[in-house]
Amino acid sequence: MRKIKQSLVLFVYSASAVLAEALLFIGNNYHMENITNREGEAVDEFEVVNGKKLRCGYTTGSCATAAAKAATIMLFTNKDMHTVSINTPKGVVLNLAVLEIRREHSAVTCAIRKDAGDDYDDTNGVLIYACVKKKAQAGIKILGGVGVGQVTKPGLSCAVGGPAINPTPQKMIVNEVSSVCEKYNYKEGLDVIISIPAGVEIAKKTFNPRLGIVGGLSILGTSGVVEPMSETALIKTMQVEMDVQKSRGNKQLLVFFGNYGEDYAKDILGLDIGEHVTCSNFVGELLDYAAYREFESLLLIGHSGKLVKLAQGVMNTHSKYADCRTEALALNAMFLGADPSVGREIADALTTDEAIKILQREKLLDPVMTKIMERIDYYMQHRVHEKVKTGAIMFSNVYGVLGLTKDAQELINLQKARNGR
Repeated sequence: MRKIKQSLVLFVYSASAVLAEALLFIGNNYHMENITNREGEAVDEFEVVNGKKLRCGYTTGSCATAAAKAATIMLFTNKDMHTVSINTPKGVVLNLAVLEIRREHSAVTCAIRKDAGDDYDDTNGVLIYACVKKKAQAGIKILGGVGVGQVTKPGLSCAVGGPAINPTPQKMIVNEVSSVCEKYNYKEGLDVIISIPAGVEIAKKTFNPRLGIVGGLSILGTSGVVEPMSETALIKTMQVEMDVQKSRGNKQLLVFFGNYGEDYAKDILGLDIGEHVTCSNFVGELLDYAAYREFESLLLIGHSGKLVKLAQGVMNTHSKYADCRTEALALNAMFLGADPSVGREIADALTTDEAIKILQREKLLDPVMTKIMERIDYYMQHRVHEKVKTGAIMFSNVYGVLGLTKDAQELINLQKARNGR
């Protein structure tokens, strides 16, 4: 096997290769020197026949983290560096090129270039900067500079008045910078200022203004890695995962949209998630293939921001296709007697968590969620032509379990029994 240099591929095996599984390796077509795991072992390159190669990238959060770590090291060593490595929540180590180094008294600034891989977006190729400054007061403070949005409305995961730097990137930055401080026995404090000069204009093309994030982009990422969003490739990967489950004799599917659902099912519901399928946004294709492959049951566990869309029959939950989250909640609240002014307040909420807070205040959360879950159950059953027993669990990271469809508890018990729990 050869060590991958300056490459990243997602190999998607054809659905006919029943025991094939998608192999994801991270790299960077522009600046990534090499990819390792946390044991320092090189990632190997594989050849796949009749497969499809897609290149992944890394998040704005990983870029900000790498820039912050590099700037901190250069601040303490007074030596330039050309590459920097960071750990990601995904479990891989990224080795990224350090660019645009600038020095001033008690501060160093540098940049990392964003690479979105084959999931091209408007941030692809932009420079994300970190300026690290010494200060007497202990602690690491993360600040937003030019081109990083400021949060102006409640309901998001970032504090109002603060920079739009999400919790996972903040944690990544603090962890990496803290490790450097410990290595060089630095006991005082640091300010870490993240900026994206091009972000001022790019943000105008995004949903950020609607969400109350002004002046720039958000620093995002839950895994540190951008997985390609080619719809054909993702659907094919999902179908391969389902084929693998079927070939192993598993007729009871456990499905998540992504990382949030996996964490919730494992940590809160106590489910064994070792054998599961990830559907991304493609609920319709998931249900179609489950019926085609004659699975007996399918349990879908998802965050309210995704799953609530099914209550309106939306089977592709990506925001570019439809966004009826708060409207669905508002409509059902008014059906149950809420004043139109309350309905408007719910519909105008920036997130489902903010809408749920209003429903709680109005003592309408339980009846609204009952109706929502009924509609989800109806549309899921309609899609599979009642050939597969389906269930759904909706949760919020803030409010916990919000609702279950009528067969969901039975399917939870079935999953636990299947895994001896």
